[in-house]
Amino acid sequence: MFVCGVDDAGRGSAIGPLVIAGIRIERNKIRHLVTIGVKDSKKLSPKARDALYGQILELVDDYYVARIPPRLIDKSVLKNHLNQLEGRYMAKVIARLRPDSAYVDSCDVNPARFGQLISKLSKVDKVHSSHHADSRFPVVSAASIIAKVSRDRAIAKIRKDWDVGSGYPSDAKTMKFIREFIVSKGSTPPFVRTSWKPVKSMLESLGKAS
Repeated sequence: MFVCGVDDAGRGSAIGPLVIAGIRIERNKIRHLVTIGVKDSKKLSPKARDALYGQILELVDDYYVARIPPRLIDKSVLKNHLNQLEGRYMAKVIARLRPDSAYVDSCDVNPARFGQLISKLSKVDKVHSSHHADSRFPVVSAASIIAKVSRDRAIAKIRKDWDVGSGYPSDAKTMKFIREFIVSKGSTPPFVRTSWKPVKSMLESLGKAS
C-alpha cells in the first residue's frame, strides 16, 4: 500500500517559482519519517531541513518536484485561478507517483472541493485534503520539507546574480530590489510575479504597468 504526501512552498513569495513536491512511501514505513524528526518544514531550521532532505529521499520509494514559473502564476492570478493551478500541479505530482492514496495540504477554503478536483485530475480515488496537513500527517510534512528545500535552492540560484532578499513582499530588501530594477530597466525581471499586489502597485505608481 503506497501513500503519497503533497505540499507547496513559496506561494506567498513575489519572486521565484511556486514549488509543489510529493513523496511516495509504503504505509508501514511512515513511522520512520516520525523517527527521524520529520515535521512541518516551517517549524525546522534551514540546517535541519537540509539534513532531513537527504534522509527522506533515502526512506521514500519515489518523489517528484514540480515548479510553477512566475509567468504562469501571473496568468492564473489575473483570472483568479491560482487555487485551480495549484490543484492541477498537485494532481500532476500524484499522477506521476501513482499511489493508492494521497494526502494534500489544501490551499482552498473548502478542502473537500480541493480534494475532489485533485482526485478527478490525478485519477486517484482516495485523496485526503485538509488544512494544516503539513502539521497533521508525516507524509505531507516530508513533502513540505522537499518542497521548501527545493524552493530555497531555486532562490539561491537567483541570489547568485541579484540581491533579492527572501523574495517575500514583507522583506524590505526584496521590495527595494524590485523598485530599483523597475526604475533602472523599465520592467521587472522574469523571476518576479507582477500580479502580486505590492508589485502591481509599484508598477502603477512608477507608470510601468502594462
